[in-house]
Amino acid sequence: MMSKPSYYVTTPIYYVTDGPHVGNAYTTIAADVIARYKRQCGYDVHFLTGTDEHGLKIERAAKEKGLTPRELADSVVERFHEAWKRLNITHNDFISTTEERHERIVQHVFQILHDKGDLYLGEYKGWYCVSCESFIKESKEKPNCPECGRPAEWNAETCYFFKMEKYQQHLLDLYNNHPGFVQPTSRLNEIRARVAGGIRDLSVSRTTLEWAVPFPFDPEHRAYVWVDALINYISAIGFGSDDDAFRKRWPADAHLIGKDILWFHAAIWPALLTAIGLEPPKRVFAHGWWTHNGEKMSKSKGNFVNPDEVADNYGVDALRYFLLRELPFGQDGDFRDASLHQRYNSELAGDLGNLVYRTLSMMDRYFDGVVPEPAGEPAGPLAEASASLYVDVDEQMNNLQYSRALDRIWEFVRRSNRYVEERKPWTLAKDPEKRNELAATMYHLAEAIRILSLLVYSVMPDASQAIRKQLALPEESRVLEEALAWGGLPAGTRIQRGDPLFPKKD
Repeated sequence: MMSKPSYYVTTPIYYVTDGPHVGNAYTTIAADVIARYKRQCGYDVHFLTGTDEHGLKIERAAKEKGLTPRELADSVVERFHEAWKRLNITHNDFISTTEERHERIVQHVFQILHDKGDLYLGEYKGWYCVSCESFIKESKEKPNCPECGRPAEWNAETCYFFKMEKYQQHLLDLYNNHPGFVQPTSRLNEIRARVAGGIRDLSVSRTTLEWAVPFPFDPEHRAYVWVDALINYISAIGFGSDDDAFRKRWPADAHLIGKDILWFHAAIWPALLTAIGLEPPKRVFAHGWWTHNGEKMSKSKGNFVNPDEVADNYGVDALRYFLLRELPFGQDGDFRDASLHQRYNSELAGDLGNLVYRTLSMMDRYFDGVVPEPAGEPAGPLAEASASLYVDVDEQMNNLQYSRALDRIWEFVRRSNRYVEERKPWTLAKDPEKRNELAATMYHLAEAIRILSLLVYSVMPDASQAIRKQLALPEESRVLEEALAWGGLPAGTRIQRGDPLFPKKD
């Protein structure tokens, strides 16, 4: 038996200064959707997420709350576990940077860099953003962080530097020879221009910080939190501990991140990997930011979208659907409450939910809930409409263009609803001589619903399972391409019609 191809997808690891918000949820849902989809397609998927628990930001946040960093981290990590369970996230591993398996590999990486001569001791003087844990370009006056807008702090201390400038040309060659390494293209152009403009060696240690990993060769120095954090992508899959497991998974197929941390993932990370003799990931995809009803989300305004509240009001599937349907992945978007409401009622309740409910209601009424043989009409317009679905959806999913994949799926949803109006089963049912035509019509509609249960699974797993339960179908064991072949619904199946998938909202 041939082994399954591997697919390794990651989210960033999230700071434990606060619990999950819609930005975290967006990245994690996007990673979950591609992980689920690749499993459907027969891949051995490894989906990694986790938490970033070291650094000055965590140290200060804990102190403000009257907690130790460990106590703060443990309390917030539990909230992430609860949130991902609520949002149907199917990660294979959850790593925290305070785990022994990670800290040991962080030290291993720094020892490699030291032994290779890519670290040197120097003096760092400059501005630093504690909130973003990032160094800021030289400025004569006290600057605000270009990412978060908070005032920077002056930092001056002896530290180790990573010879990042040494890898400038290597990075430019990577961008030029592998243009798919950073996506979307606008982000590739951004990072290439920044690297081409010149890069400096990177300060990678602190002596004034306790809540961090000590260097193995100089314990007074502790690892810069961002280098520590990036190493999670390899520490979690066996680098330095399980060579076979690591070779199976690395390089990662996709790092999904927010655009604010592009520099760390598309410049610092590949430079570090090259220095320790590893390939870069195949793709770094930097998605955009969400505003809320036209305004930037902020704690002071109290206008953050709460994923739990949306899930309470509309359901988890609706939240997952809206986030990936509303805008092309990679662009900025506005989370408008009115848009969520409209898409829910129109597309989920009106299109998909209505198709399933009325089809199975008519199956109950006209065939006592038993799927009929499509007598004399083995194929039809819906079979034709479904023929290219896999190829079209697969292309968009592999490009992480979720909204386009859903556009294509919804073309089939709407074509199926038009088919109901064209065939008018309620009229066919009045004429005994058209019994075969009615049977074929109902079979084709039920088969279209079966196909949709497979296509929406990665985005809306609960709805998918509900459809399959109503069609009395077991969990699909075939790979997606094979399972989407027309005619897979066995005639004679007794359906189990349930409540509407998405009840309309006032």
